[in-house]
Amino acid sequence: MMSVSQTVTPEPVDLAYVSEPVGPAGHIGLITLATDFNSEDDLRGILPGDVRLFTTRIENANPVTVENLRAMADDLPRAARTLLPGYGVDVAIFGCTSGTSVNGSDKIAALINQGMPGVRVTNPLLAGELALKAVGAKRIAIVTPYLPAVTRSVADGFIDKGFDVTRLMGFGLDNDRDMTALPPKTILDAAMKVDTPDADAVFISCTAIRSAEIVAQAEQKLGKPVITSNQALIWHALHLINYTKPVKGFGTLFDHAPKP
Repeated sequence: MMSVSQTVTPEPVDLAYVSEPVGPAGHIGLITLATDFNSEDDLRGILPGDVRLFTTRIENANPVTVENLRAMADDLPRAARTLLPGYGVDVAIFGCTSGTSVNGSDKIAALINQGMPGVRVTNPLLAGELALKAVGAKRIAIVTPYLPAVTRSVADGFIDKGFDVTRLMGFGLDNDRDMTALPPKTILDAAMKVDTPDADAVFISCTAIRSAEIVAQAEQKLGKPVITSNQALIWHALHLINYTKPVKGFGTLFDHAPKP
């Protein structure tokens, strides 16, 4: 038996390899809620394989009320600093529609840029606005999972951008777990119910609900564009990194470019 003193020290060997960069077409950073059950899976399901999503979480608390949505914005600079520190991302997404509507797009972007200076930022309200304009919608019907006051804040956010809201409906839920538990079929039924003949498009609000997977079916049934928070986020983020390959299966939005 060989003793410890007789142990042979192995010589180091350099292993040859060909580097395969992670996310060669782009890196997208997601700041999602600590209580979020859905957006990471939803966004990755839409995202092309050559673009990679990196996530971090912001402190927040249920119930989802206007007051709690305002309070959580204070943690955005810290959260942004944890997105690939030293490397950075090409675009930062804030994954909360209601939080954006309560705090405002400009404030959200400014707080994220405090933690990650210079990064391009999008959020569901901004992406939704640009998506609706891209498909030519001026009059919209909106369905949300939220309490009435939060639902109203989302509608007001779009009205402030010049849209007419023809009908507004909410499920009256106050926490992320219950929102994600909404069956996609229930969301599809709500989209059918909220629609009005004079609406140019239907907007389905909230990154926590599983709405992206029913977009194509809803458009087929309604005969008009359907925009959801997560679908619009990926669409806008891909345009911000000048991604030009087609994205299929998530609605006609991906056939359009943002209007100047």
